[in-house]
Parts: sequence; C-alpha cells; structure tokens
Amino acid sequence: MIQKKAIVRSIVIVIILLVAILFGLLFQTVWDAIDRANYPLKYTDEIEKYCAEYGVPEYVVYSVIKVESNFDSGAVSDAGAIGLMQMMPDTFNWLTSTLKENLNSALLYDPDTNIKYGTYYLAYLYIRYGSWNEVYAAYNAGQGTVDGWLEDEELTDSTGRLKKIPYKETSGYVKKVSKANEVYKRLYFVN
Repeated sequence: MIQKKAIVRSIVIVIILLVAILFGLLFQTVWDAIDRANYPLKYTDEIEKYCAEYGVPEYVVYSVIKVESNFDSGAVSDAGAIGLMQMMPDTFNWLTSTLKENLNSALLYDPDTNIKYGTYYLAYLYIRYGSWNEVYAAYNAGQGTVDGWLEDEELTDSTGRLKKIPYKETSGYVKKVSKANEVYKRLYFVN
C-alpha cells in the first residue's frame, strides 16, 4: 500500500512538472508573439543592404528606428528631425557632402535614403566613439555634447566611457535603444 501511494505521488509530481513546463512554453510563445508585434522587422531589404555596406549590426538599426519613429517614414519631431531614423536636415546635408552627393533633405522621407544615411551616421559615430552607448548618446544629443561629457571625469569611468549621462532625455533614449537591442537580438538575431 505504501509503495502504491509513492508511485501515485510520483506520477502526480511528474504530471504537475509537465503541466508547468507546457504552461511556461505557452507563456513564452505568447510573450514572443507580443514582442514580435511590438518589435517588427520592416524595411528589411534596405536595412540588410546598408548594414552590410557600413558594418552596422542590423539589430542596432532596427532598434534606432523603433525608438526614433516606430517605423513611421513620415515622422517629424518637434526639433525638425525627419523620417524613420529621425535625422536632422543639417546632419543629412553634412553626411551627403562627406559621401560627395548633393541631395535635397526632402529625401529624408524616403525610407531607402533615410536608412542609408542613418546607418552611415551610426557607422561614423561607432568609428569615432567605439561604444554603442556613446553612439546612441551622440545620435540623440549631438557629437559636441558627448565630446564635452567625455572630457568630464565625473561623467566617465576609469576606461573613459560614459558612466553617467546628465541629460535625462538622452539617458532615457540610450536605455530605450539598448532595451530594443536586447529584444531584437533575442527575437531575431541570436540563435
């Protein structure tokens, strides 16, 4: 009788464990579906092309677009930033001159153009700073601002990287893009 109770108890425990595992898998599947809806892959041809050309990880560009415009190619910020990657016309004009192209800033509404120059700018910033956190901070607050922060010992760690971002908006922006990076990597780019 005692042995029979032990067997029944073992079977019940195994069933409970299986149900818990199935519930966990179902929960993860539903959560991933929600994340995929909120963190989509759009403009994949353009992003793949320019990321390959300029050496920027695709998840970085998807994350910047997600945070900047939520994939709205017609987005315009209060500050005048335009398109998917919310590029300022002055920055666009500077970038087009570095590539020896003379383009009208109205082309920032064109997804291909916006992604090309936004990705090129991210690559430029990465070469300059060597750290994605500084890249995101410079993308948001400007290179001159980040350069000033990097000269302030109170804002940098022992390696010379930013440990504190004094602008609340920029600090929040860096956190949002970093979070989006993790979601994009988990969903689409890490096996």
